[in-house]
Amino acid sequence: MSVNDRIVTPNARNDDDSNIRPQRLADIIGQESVIERLQIAVAAAKGRRESLDHMLFYGPPGLGKTTLAHVMANEMGVKMRPSAGPSIERAGDLASMLTQLSKGDILFIDEIHRLGRAVEEILYPAMEDFNLDIVTGKGPGAKSIRLTLPRFTLIGATTRLSLLSAPLRTRFVGIYRLDPYEIEAMITIVTRAARVLGITIDPDGAAEIGRRARGTPRIALRLLKNVRDFAQVRAQGHIDQVVACAALNLANVDPLGLDDIDRRVLLAIIDKFDGGPVGLDTIAASINEDSATISDVYEPYLLQIGFIMRTPRGRTVTRNAYEHLKIPYDRRPPAQPGLFDAMA
Repeated sequence: MSVNDRIVTPNARNDDDSNIRPQRLADIIGQESVIERLQIAVAAAKGRRESLDHMLFYGPPGLGKTTLAHVMANEMGVKMRPSAGPSIERAGDLASMLTQLSKGDILFIDEIHRLGRAVEEILYPAMEDFNLDIVTGKGPGAKSIRLTLPRFTLIGATTRLSLLSAPLRTRFVGIYRLDPYEIEAMITIVTRAARVLGITIDPDGAAEIGRRARGTPRIALRLLKNVRDFAQVRAQGHIDQVVACAALNLANVDPLGLDDIDRRVLLAIIDKFDGGPVGLDTIAASINEDSATISDVYEPYLLQIGFIMRTPRGRTVTRNAYEHLKIPYDRRPPAQPGLFDAMA
């Protein structure tokens, strides 16, 4: 099973429903600090009759960075041209996008940290001076042409802020971090989505789905549709806590949102390596998985909920993970005495 086949993956999938997205800042649930700052930015730009300043949204996948870009376009009453860093391979690709923008339009670049350096060089003058430098011809006959661009807004989104080059990062006026959502916000998100989709759900059913969604709206909406199908076939279409639990247990999503692969990682460390510490490559080999996938996809949530610790000697499983998996913590062998302990 690939990473994107997991029901709890925060990455976008083709079966995700974009029609559920909020259309206005007032409709967005959670992220209160970010929303308030964006409301001020919109009001100030409209008051000056100017375009928005360049913005950068960063944080884990599935928290609504793309949705916020669409909302900002709606709030300003302008068009948005979406793109993605990996798809902009040449400077000419970016130049084509920039020359098609009108005044106030938004150019949205997802995974902007994956832009090539040559493409970034085109962005610098475009963001600062709204100029586009194009070189035509080669060798002694090459000429540089400067085009004036309309005042546009660049909105970038990234899951890896550290990979964004410093010169590009400093050209964004507003930098906004999105954090995982609190359980209250998740319940409200599930309830709103159910209303939009025409699903009947009670508060306990919404709470059960919200608790298992890892604080990520994208996962919550995917779980909701999965439970909807189960309820339609086996529960006359109504979702309560019993139905939600049955549906999610059938999908192997436990009360903390862990799936089979998460449990495989934990059990490999516990059963094969006595709870750790153990190196990442060793874990990967033991479950026949790529080490980069483990560190980038599976580990972040396990770290977030305190089930795994990274130590200089490798990964260890915490007492909380043992208790969640109903494995006695005292089954671990006593720590081996160190050199100085033996000499004492």
